[in-house]
Amino acid sequence: MNNNILKNEEKAVYTLRSLYRQYGYLPFKMSKFEEYDLYVRNKDFLVSDKVITFNDTSGKLMALKPDVTLSIIKNGEDTPGCKQKVYYNENVYRVSGSTHQFKEIMQTGIECIGDIDEYDVFEVISLAAKSLALISPDFILEISHQGILEAVLESCTDDGRLKRDIISLIAEKNAHDLERLCNANGIGTEGTDALCTLAGLYGDMDAVLSRLSPLCTTDSAKAAYGELSALKTKLEAAGIADKIRFDFSVLNDMNYYNGTVFRGFLSGICESVLAGGRYDRLLTRMGRKAGAIGFAIYLDLLEALDRNRSELDADVLLLYSEETANEAAKEVEKLIALGKSVSAQKAIPPKFRYGELVDVRKEAKDA
Repeated sequence: MNNNILKNEEKAVYTLRSLYRQYGYLPFKMSKFEEYDLYVRNKDFLVSDKVITFNDTSGKLMALKPDVTLSIIKNGEDTPGCKQKVYYNENVYRVSGSTHQFKEIMQTGIECIGDIDEYDVFEVISLAAKSLALISPDFILEISHQGILEAVLESCTDDGRLKRDIISLIAEKNAHDLERLCNANGIGTEGTDALCTLAGLYGDMDAVLSRLSPLCTTDSAKAAYGELSALKTKLEAAGIADKIRFDFSVLNDMNYYNGTVFRGFLSGICESVLAGGRYDRLLTRMGRKAGAIGFAIYLDLLEALDRNRSELDADVLLLYSEETANEAAKEVEKLIALGKSVSAQKAIPPKFRYGELVDVRKEAKDA
């Protein structure tokens, strides 16, 4: 049995909780319900704008929580020079992308809110990488910096709708249609080339930074480039650079997010299982002055990892009879001590998948 793969959501939660506590993150627990108005005011921040609502006994419109971050921000306060560092394990209620029906989703993650600096950005991103590594060693963490895209966009156009269309095409890595859109809207050759370059930027951190440097001509772009370069140095020193890619198709809503954004992938799962970034603008919109960065892991997707990585229902199928129950109990414990999963049965179940058959009935008879 491969112990590098977490076999279920409960084990993932337990292991990740221990990791976050090591770095000083404290547990955050929220109610299942939140005032609906909180989500209405920030619906663009939500993965889905569909929310389950109901009226409480006072007639107030409430919602089953579709998000945890908004509640953490709402219930926190700003303390100069300090940071609120929390982790959570909560069920959220969202529309499933596959079934298009509401689904209860187990989600875990961390939030660092307060006087954020370069170290905090590095710590959260390194914890994202460590979290993925605890789930599976076969992962990739993709990072970009929205400040660079924002600076390039500002130099090309002030048309908000055109900016949204450009961002959408960059997220799709669609350089062909992006070039056509830029030409149709009078964006010059220099700006068009810069945007198309961003759409195709992906790979090793050094390689991407070398191609990115000529695009960063304004003060804000240079500052963002400096942050990304400093982050690269820290990630290399931490020994996780081989699992990191810079990818400028990684984008989040610019009304809420700024700075570094990222997402994590596991081999065998086509969707990102981890998403995060810096979201200072969300705090500003909610009346706070602090900065913030965090991420969430979508634990329901780990079910697909289990299915893809293991075709077996148990490593060992152990057959026993009532007369050999004592021998079976000893053998089961012996096999489990070796790290194997064991299913003790009196007969082979239909369609049961196992790697090894141990028949203590036969051993007892032979003896």
